[in-house]
Amino acid sequence: MFKAIILLKRGENMSHDEFKQWWLVDHSGKAAQLPGVRKIVFNLADDGSSFDGISELWFDSKEAFEAAYETEIGKAVAADSIAHLADRQRIFVTENDIV
Repeated sequence: MFKAIILLKRGENMSHDEFKQWWLVDHSGKAAQLPGVRKIVFNLADDGSSFDGISELWFDSKEAFEAAYETEIGKAVAADSIAHLADRQRIFVTENDIV
């Protein structure tokens, strides 16, 4: 299974509470519609952290991830993120369960 981790920093004019509302309520519904997504976890960071949130998205493959973001909903999810974030960093990982 392919996993993408995305580090998010809220827009400069957005409070922590505004970010929380947008991300966990408004944006999450859009992200849940991504074709082929198997699991989504949104990790909200404490106010004052370097990043405001870390999302984890699971797909069957990197190709499935890329294909999802080439769809209309994928483009809308990406545009929504760009409109609300000062920074977004994607990291593609291989998950290794220890416990």
